Amino acid sequence: MALTGPRFRVSSAVILLVFLICSHNNARGNINTGVHRRFEYKYSFKPPYLAQKDGTVPFWEYGGNAIASSESVRVAPSLRSQKGAIWTKSKTNFDWWEVEIVFRITGRGRIGADGLAFWYTTEKGDYNGPVFGSSDRWTGLGLFFDSFDNDNKHNNPYIMAVLNDGTKNFDHQNDGTTQLLAGCLRDFRNKPFPTRARIEYYQNVLTVLFHNGMTNNNDDYEMCLRADGVILPKNGYFGLSAATGGLADDHDVFHFLTTSLHPPGQLPDVKKLAEEDSEKLSKEYQDYQRKLDQQREEYRKEHPDERKDDDPEDWFESDNQRELRQIWQAQSTMSEVLRDMSRKIDEVIGRQERTMSLIATQGQQQPGVPPQPGQQVPQIQGGVGGGISRAELDLILNNQNVMLNTIREARALIGDVHAKSDNILNNQARAPSAQVQAVGYDMQGFISEMRDGLNQVKQGVSLVGQRMPNSLPQSCPSQSCVSVTMFLVVTVVQLGLFLAYNIYKSRNEAQAKKFY
Repeated sequence: MALTGPRFRVSSAVILLVFLICSHNNARGNINTGVHRRFEYKYSFKPPYLAQKDGTVPFWEYGGNAIASSESVRVAPSLRSQKGAIWTKSKTNFDWWEVEIVFRITGRGRIGADGLAFWYTTEKGDYNGPVFGSSDRWTGLGLFFDSFDNDNKHNNPYIMAVLNDGTKNFDHQNDGTTQLLAGCLRDFRNKPFPTRARIEYYQNVLTVLFHNGMTNNNDDYEMCLRADGVILPKNGYFGLSAATGGLADDHDVFHFLTTSLHPPGQLPDVKKLAEEDSEKLSKEYQDYQRKLDQQREEYRKEHPDERKDDDPEDWFESDNQRELRQIWQAQSTMSEVLRDMSRKIDEVIGRQERTMSLIATQGQQQPGVPPQPGQQVPQIQGGVGGGISRAELDLILNNQNVMLNTIREARALIGDVHAKSDNILNNQARAPSAQVQAVGYDMQGFISEMRDGLNQVKQGVSLVGQRMPNSLPQSCPSQSCVSVTMFLVVTVVQLGLFLAYNIYKSRNEAQAKKFY
């Protein structure tokens, strides 16, 4: 009976889903889940202390145009015809391994040159070689990140794995396509995040996973190549090299992390240090301890006042310190709670302000239209905080009513106080002079003067107010009060009187002279 229908489709979908999950796990490098893994620090480097103060990289040596810093190794700078390489100082002592490289290749142009190479060879290569900055005719594996298209087939940037037994020259004209073991077309130039490559060699199977640098997820790998039956030397050197040509890119490597792989049940033998290394380390430690004691004694001699014995109690916390620490922690907790409450109160106030503005807006749109009895008040939609429930709206309206009642009571209280004040002033005005007042005589006289002055001002203002409407503006007279003829007659009479007085005075003076 043929398997058809919904059951067959469901089973096919389940099988396909399981296959995709397995493929995804394989692509993430989880093939060998039972393998014992051990990090090899002598074959690795990473920031922030990648290079020492003297410029050297621990357990590594570099040359050519390579530049090492505390954060990265610039294998080849963005200058024309530059070559550089970095190699491990010692060979590997394990058969299977996994190497993760974090690098970045950046340049100004759309096309870069020449590329970066990962090496696993029996001998160290040159620092100024013809194959991506290293030697040709190598014995082992070369994984090339080729960024320049020499054969004009538009198949770059390209990642390829090339094996060599020490007798073959690399085919530059064809970009090594005639010699490659496997490869993939991936773009690794000018990416927003560093690109990553994970090279795994286990049980004669070579697997290369690639991270394109488009995301900051460190586990976002994809399968680049996988080759079975790969035979590599058991002991070799790890290395990186890069080169530039007419075009130039910066080739920066940030991490080179090596992990040794061991089959399940075959744990690696933890070898003890050699006797020479042990003696060397012991001697260095003794010299360091002797120098430290000598410097301590010299410091104590130079600063005798600061000398004091080490008190073991200083290493422990006292009761006062513990109490102060607990108080500080409690205050810090209270500060956090108060800050949280302040933030929530600000949110509530902001929401209330938005609600009030929305209510005012609705009142302006429908002025003087109260809701009908039994009619439900529609829910108001807030701009940010969402809808407001009926309970919240009723609470706001109740608060407004309470505020209005309080304002009315305050207004009535102010009116009562004003009326009582007027009544007291009137009673004091009608009181006889012989009556004993509650205040002093000076204050009573001052109040009486103020009352009289205010009464006079009120009377004057009332009189002015009564006269102002009755007074009309008077126009200028149309005729002059004194005519021209009258003015001339008066002037002539005054002159005549003045002349007569002068004549009379002169005659009297003449008669007096004759008499004497």
